[in-house]
Amino acid sequence: MRSSGKGAFAKRGWLVSALLAPVLLALVTPSLAEPALINARPITHFQVGSEETRFGKLEFLGGLVLDSPEPLFGSLSSIRFLPDGVSFISVLDTGHWLTGRLERGADGRLSGLSGVEITSMRDSKGRVEAQKYNMDSEGVAIRGDQVLVSFERKHRVDVYPAAGFAESLPVGTVPILIPKKDLRGNGSLETVVVAPPGSPLAGSIFIVAERSVDEKGNLYAAILDGPRKGLLSVKPSDGFAVSDGAFLPSGDLLLLERRFNIATGVSVRILRIKGDDIRPGAVLSGETLLKADMADQIDNMEGIDAVMAADGSTHLILVSDDNHSIFQRSLMLEFKLLP
Repeated sequence: MRSSGKGAFAKRGWLVSALLAPVLLALVTPSLAEPALINARPITHFQVGSEETRFGKLEFLGGLVLDSPEPLFGSLSSIRFLPDGVSFISVLDTGHWLTGRLERGADGRLSGLSGVEITSMRDSKGRVEAQKYNMDSEGVAIRGDQVLVSFERKHRVDVYPAAGFAESLPVGTVPILIPKKDLRGNGSLETVVVAPPGSPLAGSIFIVAERSVDEKGNLYAAILDGPRKGLLSVKPSDGFAVSDGAFLPSGDLLLLERRFNIATGVSVRILRIKGDDIRPGAVLSGETLLKADMADQIDNMEGIDAVMAADGSTHLILVSDDNHSIFQRSLMLEFKLLP
């Protein structure tokens, strides 16, 4: 989702407003698009002026400030990593795919992105990003030989073939169960995630609305298929809106949330919700793993994914949407989930 205006994040001057092998090979095979040059500057400390590395239940491992001479770069809405933990698929809310690979330095910290390609996304009629109403892509998920994308404004979850998704039209649409009349044009299907096969949701697709609420004032959510198919909701609190999510191997769900108000500026929060609590009719709430504000290196954080590190620990990768504004930044942050 874009912010309500380019001046919305003005504060402190630095902010405003298990895949099959053939499928995996198809996902990481470069297309004919020309790779985009991405410049990266390191973020060594999460809290401004502090050497602290532990924040809530997370340990900060490093981050990057990203920019590019390629005018299409920016507006990162969601990111999903392939099983190698290096290659990724991202969607931009301008209706584009962005793919690439993480680069790390000798110390193991994030150092940059390589092989980045930005490609126009197509809808079922072949229309591209020039028609914003049709192509406001906000969430992405991978399930077997499918890439799923959630859209707001024209509310839907489209299914693309994993092999050649960047050049393909969608091959189907998943019924979202949520009444479309209740979905806000600029606050609907911000999050689409796929549960692990061995979890209580057994590989099901799960969606959450950003700011669209039911008659009780709770955020709409739905399990779109599988043994627990049905509607449920997420309890909003403290003015936070859901911007993305990621499942942990255990089946627990992480929700990334953000908030903006004039008095305090931008805030970010990560919640952990027990996997067994996610069932039709439930009103979900969870444990706060991280809460950050303008004293920390954050921006308009929109994407999160969980990646298994070589040592078996779980790392979280977050990305921000700069709204193509000179007053905002495209950030990538990495944390380790502590026991």
